[in-house]
Amino acid sequence: MAIILDGKALAKKIKGQVAAQAAALPRRPGLAVLLVGENPASQVYVRGKEKDCDECGILNLGCRLPAETTQEELLARIERLNADPAVDGILVQLPLPGHIDEGTVLRAIDPSKDVDCFHPRNVGEMMVGDPVCWPCTPFGVMELLREYGIFPAGRHCVVLGRSNIVGKPMALLLLRDNGTVTVCHSRTPDLKEQCLQADILVSAVGRTGLVTADMVKEGAVVVDVAMNRNADGKLCGDVDYATVSEKASYITPVPGGVGPMTRAILMRNVLAAAKAHQKQP
Repeated sequence: MAIILDGKALAKKIKGQVAAQAAALPRRPGLAVLLVGENPASQVYVRGKEKDCDECGILNLGCRLPAETTQEELLARIERLNADPAVDGILVQLPLPGHIDEGTVLRAIDPSKDVDCFHPRNVGEMMVGDPVCWPCTPFGVMELLREYGIFPAGRHCVVLGRSNIVGKPMALLLLRDNGTVTVCHSRTPDLKEQCLQADILVSAVGRTGLVTADMVKEGAVVVDVAMNRNADGKLCGDVDYATVSEKASYITPVPGGVGPMTRAILMRNVLAAAKAHQKQP
């Protein structure tokens, strides 16, 4: 039976460290989360981030905007936040309403306040060096692996999904730690064969039941990034947990695995941005 990679426990430890360091700064770190519209899932995510801010001693400077907010109005709000010295991090909750161009909005955020690491400049910094902030979900996965003494070096790592938010940066971080990386996606013809080669398998597709036990090598490490709802409305990932956990050496649960880590790394990113803005070590 696989050992559970407990993201909830590690996230709690990381947030405690953030709180202690934030309290020692000359000024409290500030995070502005912008929510446009009333998407129920987005509202849940934003409330969670507000709770994390309270736990970490981070000033919550976010705001909720009506769904009819124009792109120009949103860009103007971001411009004011860019210029506000009390704001260290700006996060625009996705998805945005259809009339607003996501790329234009994300590019408008000051890169030094881009705590999601979505701005093209920060993506480039991640490719060639060490950015101030790392992409929250992929870096959360890396921290979780390190906590359990799992290192990609010399291992075959297979990533399912090629999104800009998870799949691509996940592959890059695994490569950065000397893993041999294969990225699979909707056009991959031999998905099962690719998965069976994985020493570390990371699934970030968003399809319930995608990864079954016959696709997993005995003793593989399985990380389930997805957050789906099954036919009964129950939260689940891409991985058939009950059967895969019998073959894997380590596995993340859903919920309680990668999700809490994503939020904890966001708090650490806000702290890192605040230290940079305040010129603190």
